[in-house]
Amino acid sequence: MSTSIWFWLAFTAGVFIALTIDLAQFKHRGRELSMRAATQRTAIWIVLSLLFNLLVWKLRGPDKALEFLTGYVIEYSLSVDNIFVFVLIFAYFKVPPMAQHRALVWGIVGALVMRGIMILLGVTLVSRFHFILYIFGIFLVVTAIRMLFGRAGEPDFGKSLVMRFCRNWIPITPEFYGEDFRARVNNRWMLTPLGVALIVIDVMDLVFAVDSIPAVFAITQDSFIVYTSNICAIMGLRSLYFVLARLMNRFVYLKTGLAFVLAFVGLKMLAAKYFSVPTPISLGVVVLILAITVVVSIMTTQNRVATEDRK
Repeated sequence: MSTSIWFWLAFTAGVFIALTIDLAQFKHRGRELSMRAATQRTAIWIVLSLLFNLLVWKLRGPDKALEFLTGYVIEYSLSVDNIFVFVLIFAYFKVPPMAQHRALVWGIVGALVMRGIMILLGVTLVSRFHFILYIFGIFLVVTAIRMLFGRAGEPDFGKSLVMRFCRNWIPITPEFYGEDFRARVNNRWMLTPLGVALIVIDVMDLVFAVDSIPAVFAITQDSFIVYTSNICAIMGLRSLYFVLARLMNRFVYLKTGLAFVLAFVGLKMLAAKYFSVPTPISLGVVVLILAITVVVSIMTTQNRVATEDRK
């Protein structure tokens, strides 16, 4: 059963309306999100996604709804890794807290466009060349191995290709101009450091999408489910950032957990020819891995946090 074009248009319109309202509300507040406000908004985005899941259930049936939920959980968990990289990007560029929100919102807009294109391309390739799924599976397993055994360390954004390109080809102001991505200096338009940070965020999201989008294809090849589960997951990324940015030191085993998720999904794709893992089991395995990761991380860092609080 195909999805009506009107459903596609309604979903996309709803996404941009929600983003517009979110940005307008933040401008009206005139201050950065508190932990409480960020947590509330994160909960709202999750509830909205679950309500949309119920709509999918009603219009497409329980199987598609379960596929959406599983894809959403996978994408949401992988997006947490994005957040930790965003923290490093903002720290590198010394982005003020108030400006971080605007960069995140427009970063999400860029992600919507890029992921939409990548998903449609992926669906087209999979429908024509089924062996692409096995390539996706191998790629995910290799990525998982690299996450588990690769060298740890913070990326040096200053030496990245995108930064070298910006420095060599784009005029950049030495200081921020409020929340503007560009500024007119001496009758010349220049990119501000916030604008450069936005470019780096979009490039990094593109890199992460190369991992996350193939993961959903292990659950479903339905383009609408792949697209909506991706978009719903990243829609709450902005508010989730302001929650987790203060807690990033607590999730010490996050990469390990995500590596196991990617490994499971990749192996599922590779073994699909021989046996099929039901979607409920896939969802259960992913949730179990994430739950263990969170619990072990919190238990491991609990004593350290208690010691720091006593100082």
